Amino acid sequence: MTFPPQHTLSFDVEEWFQVANHAHACPRESWDGLESRVELAMGRILDLLRRREARATFFFLGWIAERHPDLVRRVIDGGHEVASHGYDHRFLQELDPAALHEDLERTELALAAAGAPRPRGFRASTFTLTRRTWWAFDVLVERGYRYDSSVHPIRHPDYGVPGFEPGISTIETEAGDLVEFPVSTYPLLGRNWPVGGGGYFRLLPGVVHRALFASLERMGRPTATYLHPWEVDPDQPRVEAPLSKRFRHRVGLGSTLAKLEAFLERFPSVTMEELLASRGDLA
Repeated sequence: MTFPPQHTLSFDVEEWFQVANHAHACPRESWDGLESRVELAMGRILDLLRRREARATFFFLGWIAERHPDLVRRVIDGGHEVASHGYDHRFLQELDPAALHEDLERTELALAAAGAPRPRGFRASTFTLTRRTWWAFDVLVERGYRYDSSVHPIRHPDYGVPGFEPGISTIETEAGDLVEFPVSTYPLLGRNWPVGGGGYFRLLPGVVHRALFASLERMGRPTATYLHPWEVDPDQPRVEAPLSKRFRHRVGLGSTLAKLEAFLERFPSVTMEELLASRGDLA
């Protein structure tokens, strides 16, 4: 008997210098002059996925796809999904509907030029699809996207929609419906606690993280784990920043790859599109 997939893995494909914690030290106009390490990190990730026979969704920045089209092709050749992360990591609150249309189109053209099919999934930079930027759903539907993974149902000073449905749900807009698939959270004491990846994956001991996901599995809740290529690159350049930002960016970098391998051994993962299609959500 074949059971439907229950776990997904995704990567926001961006450089070490494109993260929000480095925005003050690495402005956009400096990016082309900084050391690129995304191919090195992506090679480690793709090798691991091949060994574990796992599939993942890769949310590409259009900026990366333009400069590294070979990475897009390697992801496709590996049987993975290519999705959109926007063009150059701008927060949604920096845009308006017209600017988001332009941003998405530029990314779609870059992905197409690299040989990828039109993306069906989207994830906003730093989960900045919030009540303040809810209008973005209309833009996504108008551009033909079928699912989104931008709403984080947690309390956070910079993003999040506390109380939002933590599982897979449908967003209704005037332009049509869109499936929302948030990264995973764990329910405890009446709140959703972030466990779905990024710094939380690096910070939590692997045995604790896997125990939480085993509990989500028993609840029957499909899971979504995400990471960035720079999180498997402990040798990336160091940036001067406040201690809290340095900690959030660098904690656990040296152990991420081993923790991910242990995670995939226990929780075989597929692409987000594959899981949603198996449930009939994209019909």
